[in-house]
Formats: sequence, structure tokens, C-alpha cells
Amino acid sequence: MDNFMEVRNVVKRYSGHTALDGVSINVGKGRIFGLLGPNGAGKTTLIRIINRITMPDEGEVIIDGHALCADDVYNIGYLPEERGLYKKMKVGEQALYLARLKGLSRQEAERRLRRWFYKFDINPWWNKKVEELSKGMQQKVQFVVTVLHEPQLMIFDEPFSGFDPVNADLLKREILELKEKGHTIIFSTHNMGSVEEICDDIALINHSKVVLAGSVGEVRANYRTGLYELVASGGLQSSGAFEVLSTTPFHGYCKYLVKKSDAGCTNSSLIGALAEQVEIFSFEEQTPSMNDIFLKVVGGQEQENTEYGK
Repeated sequence: MDNFMEVRNVVKRYSGHTALDGVSINVGKGRIFGLLGPNGAGKTTLIRIINRITMPDEGEVIIDGHALCADDVYNIGYLPEERGLYKKMKVGEQALYLARLKGLSRQEAERRLRRWFYKFDINPWWNKKVEELSKGMQQKVQFVVTVLHEPQLMIFDEPFSGFDPVNADLLKREILELKEKGHTIIFSTHNMGSVEEICDDIALINHSKVVLAGSVGEVRANYRTGLYELVASGGLQSSGAFEVLSTTPFHGYCKYLVKKSDAGCTNSSLIGALAEQVEIFSFEEQTPSMNDIFLKVVGGQEQENTEYGK
């Protein structure tokens, strides 16, 4: 996998506090990278460093093969969690102004804006003041101005916050389309369901350090529980291959929760062992969700810190 961005051993200190402590992440080109962590973990500080709003005390950021420099901000689109539109300005006027700051001519900026405004059904609001728009409408406008100059790197911090399900789905589809066009995306959120739906890779930051990183598939595979749920007819008893943990009547059949006895046993072998006793109608591995993994990793660290008085 080619990396579009590498964060190498970045440290950032403030008075009496280390916000980032040797953080390293690799963001693959043309992939969606989930930057995760509880409040205060250091995510926003890292995003500010990538945007050159602040500078690291140690370490470096490499972007598209070179050290991050001032001109790179023109090739980055950043949608912050705290939206920042000017309430008294007209929507179209403000969008044009922000687009010009990113290097677009007025003519090209208006052409692109009209296309996006039509797609998002906000064209009638062009001459309205921002304060007249709902929160969701304002967020649509800010998303548009974030991606309008078609930067290679796009950073979305809680992009679905405040959206109803219909508009959240609209934005999700647009982000996936941007990925298909080759853009690299950093996606910061507390919504683990969204992470599973759209992210290719993740890094979890807690207490200023990266505590978990990898592709979503790899991370979930590493936290497999060995638990399986099946619906079957007949009586099932524990054997050398599995242990029956629970049995529940289910529409004339039985629903079983079983645990694999040997971690090296394949799913096919397990199904074979089960089929020796019962007729199987459904079989599903109980893979932990990203939310379960988040709680396990972060909660485990909090417990360790409490025990050791950190």
C-alpha cells in the first residue's frame, strides 16, 4: 500500500500537558482512514498539526513524499467539528470567497458551487444569509466549500454531527464517491458504526499515544472471540471441538451459542463437528463490532491507569 501521508513520532507539548506522545500513523493513498479516540486523546491536536495550524515539538509529517510545507495547505480540505461560517454573509458570497482563498478563479468557483448546490438541493439558498439556514443546511454548505477545490487530502471531523439519517446517508455516499475518485480521506468520529461502514484503516489514540492501528478487517479479526451462534434442529451437546454456552427455543428450533475449543480450528471444521449432531439452518460468527473493540481497548487502559495511579 502506497502511503499518501506519514506521521512520524510526533510529539506536542503544552504547558504541563503532553497532547501527543510519539504518535506515528500511515495513511494510504486513496483510502479512508479513521482517526479515533475519546475526547482529549489528542486527535484534534494531530489534525491541527497536519493543517499547519500548529507545529510539532518533535517528529515530522510527510505528505505525498515530502515534508509537510506551507503550500500543502492548498491541497488539503478541512471540515472542522466546530463549524465556522460567517452568520451575516450571504451563502453564495461566502462560498465564493472561501473558494477563492483556495486558488479558484471566481468563474470556476461559481461553476463548481452551482453544481454542488444543485446536487445538495441548496441552490435556492444562494442569496440567503447563513443565519437563515438550518444547522444541517449550514453543514452542507461547509462540506461543499471543503471539497470544492478537489484537494488530494480531505479531513472530516465529525461530518455527520447534527444530520438526520437521510442527509447523513447523502454525505456518506459523497465521501465514498470522493474516495473512488482517488482522494485520500481522514475521518474523525465517535460513531463506530460509521467507521465500519466507510473506513479502510484506523488508528485509535488514547492518552496521547496510538494504542491500536491497522485495517478495519485486521483489527476486528484480531479481537475475534471464538463465539458462534447457530439455529438448528435437534439436541446439541458440547464436544472436543466446541462448548455449548447457551440454548434458547427459537420458532420450533433451537438457537445455540457455542465457543470454539481450539483457536486453530477452521470454521469449516467447526461446522462439520456441529453437523454431526444437528441440522444447521443458520451459522454466524459473533465478530466484535468496532464499538466493542473501542470500549475494550480504551476501557482496559482506563482500568490500568486507575490501578497504577496514573
